[in-house]
Amino acid sequence: MATAAPTPPRAAGAGGAIAAKVPGTPPTTASHIPLLDRIRAWARDLGFSQIGVSGVDLASAEPGLLAWLAAGFHGQMDYMARHGLRRARPAELVPGTVSVITVRMDYLPRNAPPDWRAREWARLGDPHAATVSLYARGRDYHKVLRQRLQRLAERIDAALRAEDPAGPPLGYRVFTDSAPVLEVELAARAGLGWRGKHTLLLQRDAGSMFFLGEIYVDRALPPTPPAPAHCGRCRACLDVCPTQAIVAPYRLDARRCISYLTIEHDGPIPPALRRAIGNRIYGCDDCQLVCPWNKYARRSALSDFDVRAPFAAPRLLALWAWDEADFLRHTEGSAIRRIGYGRWRRNLAVALGNARAAARDSGDTAAAAAIAAALAPARDDPATPPLVREHVAWALEAP
Repeated sequence: MATAAPTPPRAAGAGGAIAAKVPGTPPTTASHIPLLDRIRAWARDLGFSQIGVSGVDLASAEPGLLAWLAAGFHGQMDYMARHGLRRARPAELVPGTVSVITVRMDYLPRNAPPDWRAREWARLGDPHAATVSLYARGRDYHKVLRQRLQRLAERIDAALRAEDPAGPPLGYRVFTDSAPVLEVELAARAGLGWRGKHTLLLQRDAGSMFFLGEIYVDRALPPTPPAPAHCGRCRACLDVCPTQAIVAPYRLDARRCISYLTIEHDGPIPPALRRAIGNRIYGCDDCQLVCPWNKYARRSALSDFDVRAPFAAPRLLALWAWDEADFLRHTEGSAIRRIGYGRWRRNLAVALGNARAAARDSGDTAAAAAIAAALAPARDDPATPPLVREHVAWALEAP
């Protein structure tokens, strides 16, 4: 929590207006507006598209979490097993937590054309293009959300202090994909949408192209009602997954997920999965692109998620030509930088191997030769890290 010590819950009146007031203090105009309505307005001002509130009892989610961990579906993400059930117990993660405010922030770039999904499929169909997940083409979302969540929490605290100057300050902590938090579970309980079969949150009028963030608070706020699910019999996301990582509805094996393999996984990519990766060098959007609800995906209200020039129409060979200084310069302030230059080259080597195979199979011997000529020096350079060299060798030798 942001305060020095947990504070007891403060009662909330109907609609979230704080009931306790300093005796003899006349109410301000703002105090007549339910607190939750004011939080919604402040959130909109900060670029958030939606907020909801849930309680902290997630006991019904614990069996599913334990089964997922027991199956090893978390892969190398050992922190998930290490934190265990704390993910499903907000009041253990942050003592004193009584309510969780969850926010949604849309990230589809502001200038995304109406046919943006068709363009993404076309990019995936071009073996010499490089595909980076849409969310990572602009500024690092961790930075954007964390700063704005902090400002929202401070504004809530200021409102509470104005209404009850003698009361304790708000105890809170903000999260943006940065701690053991069951984000989708909390968001679904807060009514921001429902869990899709691909395990991501879906919203009828916004699809799934958005980030989630949370504020754990030590005050009782009125929970917002959950939303009904609307996936029905659709299984498009399961069928489209290149590596069949969605092993059953609502069940993802991260060890097969291209997003996990290209971002979280720091070792060799399993050879059996390399062909399926295609030209995806950072993340994968396939299960979202195919989802019918994403025809309603919302453009971001912020310039932060505008596509940066190097990732507007990247080509594999051009990105392979970057040295480490180029990589650091072009990924400054980007989520991509977190994987480091070594994993970046590993991912590119796999994609270039797939592009070489596609060129060879189509009879484009010149393109295949150009890729081989670009890769060979890295294979032969003793300074090339073993991880990168292994994937370059595969790209040059795999049938």
